[in-house]
Amino acid sequence: IAALQAEAAETLRLYPDPNSDKLKATIAEYHGLHSNQVFVGNGSDEVLAHIFHALFQHKDSLLFPDITYSFYPVYCGLYGIQAQTIPLNEGFEIVVDDYMRPNGGIIFPNPNAPTGIPLAMSEIERLLKVNTESVVVIDEAYVDFGTESAVKLVNTYPNLLVTHTFSKARSLAGLRVGFALGHPDLIEALIRVKDSFNSYPIDRFAEAGAVAAMQDVSYFEETCAKVIATRQYLTTQLNLLGFTVLPSGANFIFARHHAYEGSVLAEKLRAHNIIIRHFKKPARISPYLRITIGTDAQADCLIEAFRSILEF
Repeated sequence: IAALQAEAAETLRLYPDPNSDKLKATIAEYHGLHSNQVFVGNGSDEVLAHIFHALFQHKDSLLFPDITYSFYPVYCGLYGIQAQTIPLNEGFEIVVDDYMRPNGGIIFPNPNAPTGIPLAMSEIERLLKVNTESVVVIDEAYVDFGTESAVKLVNTYPNLLVTHTFSKARSLAGLRVGFALGHPDLIEALIRVKDSFNSYPIDRFAEAGAVAAMQDVSYFEETCAKVIATRQYLTTQLNLLGFTVLPSGANFIFARHHAYEGSVLAEKLRAHNIIIRHFKKPARISPYLRITIGTDAQADCLIEAFRSILEF
């Protein structure tokens, strides 16, 4: 907040830095990289859009999971990208062997969404060792809540690109800042495509807030630890109420009840002024509820609502 207040000065009459150099330098320093390995944008969705546009338009199909972030097929439709979805296994896990085929690129979140299930770093590296001829993008929007990051592999695999957001663990969804980390050649390709038609850098407030957030490591770590602890508490309580909760490395859980359909529970929760996410499609995940981890007090409110609904 102090960084944003300090930015509210006469400099607001000037355009922001078109290259976001200070933010790139701060991100690079935090991750042990160089500034030319950082691409920034107005939220990770914009960063992903540039990645699809710049790096995934090939003859062979782009590969991503059949149950994953819903914007991936949207970007494919927008940019005319041929895609093939790869089914998750029965446990809703990504199976790396299924991606070892000719492709025009690979993208998936880690942990995956909306399941929250993380993929081991050893599996990601096994994929990178085999898939050397196309770009592999690991979308790490939720990585800071207990999942190992692939950023450490960026200097080893030149076809790896890792995306992050400030909207989740950095608690700055209102500023819309995201970034990608990768080989300088990949970053240059993104910059060239972006600058050819998009002249909108992140604004002064967004850059100031993002720089301060990257530098405030103690608050970041404290916030993540609280979310992880509340996630474990909520998971334990839901298990006691008869829910099956998938293992999560994100700031949400994916849970189903053995006696109630997900749509029924979602509707009943609305009567308690609680809104969670329910997916009607694909049918395979329709029994599940995606529940965001809030405060301990919010978790208790949810548990009490479920007790009332389930007459537990």
